[in-house]
Amino acid sequence: MFRNKNNPDDTGAPRKSLEGTEQKAVLAELRRTEGATIAQITETTGWQQHTVRGFLAGLKKKGIKVEALQKVRMVGPNRDGAKGSYTVYAIRT
Repeated sequence: MFRNKNNPDDTGAPRKSLEGTEQKAVLAELRRTEGATIAQITETTGWQQHTVRGFLAGLKKKGIKVEALQKVRMVGPNRDGAKGSYTVYAIRT
């Protein structure tokens, strides 16, 4: 049996299905017509924001195109982004 030297726990068994996982929930949210924000995904999964961004980057590596449908920027008095800014992401197939 082949073992991955970088992952000693890798037994060569088939990967688990995504059904019922947070990953599947995120993909479902991204496939909605209105898409999803990072805040919505964190609420659904319990993940932190940086984990969501990493997941979105991983989708790009897998060839799944994630589009930014809308970017809303709240501008403060010094013209910098402020709390309340967000981006709506979606997967278009």
